Amino acid sequence: MALAAPVLTFLRPVPRELVHRSSIAEVFVTDGCRTSGSRFSVAAQWPRDHALYHPDEQGLSDPMLFAETIRQAMLYIAHEYCEVPLGHRFVGRDLSFDITDPAALRVTGVPVPVVMEAEWTWEEGRPRGARLDVRLLVAGTPCGTGTIRVFVMDDRRYGLLRRMAWGGDAPPVLAVDVAAAAPLVPPRRVGRLRWKDCVLERCWPDGDWRLRLDHDHAVLFDHPTDHVPLMVLMEGFRQLGHLCVHEQVGETLDDQAYALVATQVECAAFAELDAPIRLLVEQSVPGATAADVFRLRVAALQGDTLLARADMTWAGVGPRETGEGTGRRPEFASLTGGLAP
Repeated sequence: MALAAPVLTFLRPVPRELVHRSSIAEVFVTDGCRTSGSRFSVAAQWPRDHALYHPDEQGLSDPMLFAETIRQAMLYIAHEYCEVPLGHRFVGRDLSFDITDPAALRVTGVPVPVVMEAEWTWEEGRPRGARLDVRLLVAGTPCGTGTIRVFVMDDRRYGLLRRMAWGGDAPPVLAVDVAAAAPLVPPRRVGRLRWKDCVLERCWPDGDWRLRLDHDHAVLFDHPTDHVPLMVLMEGFRQLGHLCVHEQVGETLDDQAYALVATQVECAAFAELDAPIRLLVEQSVPGATAADVFRLRVAALQGDTLLARADMTWAGVGPRETGEGTGRRPEFASLTGGLAP
């Protein structure tokens, strides 16, 4: 029998430890309730503006807010309703979302209140797995779906798993000197406003793309960690996608702006802090017209180890703003040379 769901509130964030955040400002979940045995409703408030996840040129909410809210909802439900103790570890297996109505997420004069209808599923195995499927609603109207799957384990099991990867007892340290790192791609080219939020580096002479790791970044590295967080990898994928899409469509559709509307990220291995991470465009399929979506497949590698792979869909959302940073880029031909069409 379904339970009577109380009215969800957006008055204050839930306790930050329930979503594994150190900063209260980075907690988007505000409330939740169980609606049946394995079903829940979770409320969240997305800020009108955010240091990293700011609205785009069209005034649309950053899709990474959806990804982060899915992640927080998984943790909140696990601790609050599924008897997972605080201190347990969640190892990401995959995360996906599909925004079916981007216009519903346009930022207006108030923060965006969203509700996610969620279903929790335990997946048997060693270690035990969990899955959360969500449906995103704004003002009662569905506008997206998402899924996250994780392994859940206690601190002892997690420690054993990580020590096997390290080959010893000491975790790796961040070895990248950001002050001496390769030149960053300018913010506008990757859809960001500040240089410090750019995580994409161009590494000459081979021309590879590399993920810039700045452990002092207040959002991407909200708290100390022994590996590169999934959201950092996703931000790298998003920025590389923004660059590729807008500079390739600039060949024929110079005034068209695109937004990330769907992505599926599959995790294969921990991203360690002590070695460079390369980002590769494996497949690029542009649309023939502004009404067609642009599809990309990108991957993150550390040495020869595949860390994660993402399939992204970008859709046209309106005209681009004019000004520096728009228009055709002569160097873009080198971004996708040799890739499948």
